[in-house]
Amino acid sequence: MAKSLEISLLLDFYGEMLTKKQRDFLDLYYNEDLSLSEIAENEGITRQGVRDAIKRAEAQLFDMESKLNLAKRFETLKKGLAEISECAEVIYRYNLEHSLSMEINENCAKIKSIADYLAEDESAD
Repeated sequence: MAKSLEISLLLDFYGEMLTKKQRDFLDLYYNEDLSLSEIAENEGITRQGVRDAIKRAEAQLFDMESKLNLAKRFETLKKGLAEISECAEVIYRYNLEHSLSMEINENCAKIKSIADYLAEDESAD
């Protein structure tokens, strides 16, 4: 995963545990694509001050993730739900082509619906 995407994801999970300034700096740097100089100018501090604050905040995010693994678990869950949904779709199509059991089709639709709902619910958080 590219560092900017990884930081953005970790910021979503752990951003509230950082100071407001750290959150803002990371957001401006990684999400808004501002340079260190632009952030420093806007904040009235040195470029080195911004860089140091960003590096400390990054270290805190990586430390929290290494201890809690929330982002990793989220990605694993998201992939698993997509696989469940795919498998249900394959079973549904196979059943249509071969035996046409209404019970299997209904259960496949239910499994797919639940997996899709859970995937949407996790993305919204």
